[in-house]
Amino acid sequence: MLCENCKEREGVVTVTSVIGGEKREIFLCEKCAAERGVQPEPTPAPQIGQLLQKLHAQPTLVAGVGRDQARCDFCSATLGDFRATGRLGCPRCYAAFETSLRDLLRRVHGSARHSGRQYETPRRDELERQTQVGELRAQLKRAIEAEQFELAADIRDRLRVLE
Repeated sequence: MLCENCKEREGVVTVTSVIGGEKREIFLCEKCAAERGVQPEPTPAPQIGQLLQKLHAQPTLVAGVGRDQARCDFCSATLGDFRATGRLGCPRCYAAFETSLRDLLRRVHGSARHSGRQYETPRRDELERQTQVGELRAQLKRAIEAEQFELAADIRDRLRVLE
């Protein structure tokens, strides 16, 4: 379809406008769209499957079997399946394809070991305190709604001690 503005080049950008409840579409070439301040949407990033295919392009052997032919004993997924979808078949695939996954992580991230912050479980006494605070806040809200202001003041004071 030709550009509706210059009628010379191919219209590659669609500009949709709604005026007074009426929808109108205009097809513009890149040059005319740039003159109007409209930029075409960027092309979507390649999917993980395509990225993995590029990273695993070199055929190597794993335990005497072609890399794509290695199979998980539990779900029968192959590395070729992983390369195509970007997903492993089951949790046991991590152990079955460990060496290949380590190589992939090393190439993608520069290391096969995690470095950085790790999740730390909160201390037991802190969890109990947070639970008490949550319960007291709920009680305070109910006391205020029921207009039990003396009880609400008592709960408020206990909350201040905990916080």
